[in-house]
Amino acid sequence: MVVGEVPEAADLVVAGAGPGGYAAALHAARRGRQVMLVDRAGRDGVGGVCLREGCIPSKALIETATLFRRAADGAERGVVAPALHADLGAFQSYKRRLVGGLTGGVRSLLDDAGVEVVNGELSLIDETTAVIAQPGDRVRFVAFSDLVLATGSSAIEVPGLPFDGEGVLDSSAVLELGALPSSLGIVGAGYIGVEIGIALAKLGTRVCVVEAADRVLPELPAHLGAPVARRMTALGIEVLLDTRARSFGAGRLDVDSAGGARQVEVEAVMAAVGRAPALGTLNLSAAGIEPGPDGRLAVDPDRRLRPHIAAIGDLTPGPALAHKATAEAVVAVDALCGDSTAFEPAAIPVVVFSDPEIASVGECAGPGRSSARFPVGASGRAATLDESLGFAEIVSDAEDGTILGVHIVAPHASELIAEGALAVEMGATLEDLALTIHPHPTLSEMLGEGAAIGAGRPLHVRQGAR
Repeated sequence: MVVGEVPEAADLVVAGAGPGGYAAALHAARRGRQVMLVDRAGRDGVGGVCLREGCIPSKALIETATLFRRAADGAERGVVAPALHADLGAFQSYKRRLVGGLTGGVRSLLDDAGVEVVNGELSLIDETTAVIAQPGDRVRFVAFSDLVLATGSSAIEVPGLPFDGEGVLDSSAVLELGALPSSLGIVGAGYIGVEIGIALAKLGTRVCVVEAADRVLPELPAHLGAPVARRMTALGIEVLLDTRARSFGAGRLDVDSAGGARQVEVEAVMAAVGRAPALGTLNLSAAGIEPGPDGRLAVDPDRRLRPHIAAIGDLTPGPALAHKATAEAVVAVDALCGDSTAFEPAAIPVVVFSDPEIASVGECAGPGRSSARFPVGASGRAATLDESLGFAEIVSDAEDGTILGVHIVAPHASELIAEGALAVEMGATLEDLALTIHPHPTLSEMLGEGAAIGAGRPLHVRQGAR
């Protein structure tokens, strides 16, 4: 701090305006705190990467691609569209309106709550003081009562494939393309690579996915990713497993595998091998805070790092998910307001917006657990969607039937998993779920049917099915 500089007093400061940050700001304001929300893009940054560059734009692209594909394949249903073509320029206009409406809504909530949104980057000076570097070489010094760190994460670069905004792109840049690439190499078959790869393949791009592991979606249990791998093959996506990308230039992606080196001709490359905590200029060491080996911050159960500093979202251990960050925000603010609280969910649902979608919560099959699956092919509602790939799996305690996990690979699995999460959180049993009346014809029936199979009384599959 500059000699003689007197910091201004700030009650509760939040660094980062993504889903966790703006949720923390809103919750704190509703608890009567005076809130300053700091983001490097100011009001333009409200919503964070998730709302502006990631979650919402990617799902908009996925829905657009699904609409395109269903129309292209609709002749059997009587839907004939001979002049169908994908216009990514028009999609970008639609996406901007969509994102603008959502970010505008969040900004209105912040304004109504009296939250001050500051354009700048926060750096700690000590445990209770920070400096905010603002555009135009301006700085603000603040002495805060409490601080929530919610700066999110950033894409990891692949060695030999630095992001250049032209030939080698991150997922955010791909979602900004105004024209459909004729071909795209995707390095990484995790959820981001799979989601965007499937969407672009449906729109007509030739896609090649390069993955160092021996299967797609290696972060998930193998049986959940298998139906998606089959769909990727059906869409014409080339998948190179046990393969590493080395470099890209002149329209050629150089890769190495057990079979030797080869080149893949593609127009551009998207690197999607994961994300790392965005610690940026936070200067955590000034407050005696050091990240772990993976860059994450070891928080207490109430999300605090120090008595008056908390961290949430992608900065903390656990899955890097917007809904986890939002839930942590409430706990962190309550702790900083003096409440005795802890972030202790029984399970956090994970979703991959692939085709079919994957949604998973809780434990997988194993010793002392029973597993029952209801196939998508036995669902009347799925039949009306021309879908037969996937299943709903209920994992339960082998002794008392308590539901320990729910795993769905099916159309709209993302909309079904909340029932599974509730079942796990509430300690529901197979009988509880089987006796819950599910409306017909819906995909939600798969959960009731799966529980009935686990309870030993299947209806729409043969006796003895598990």
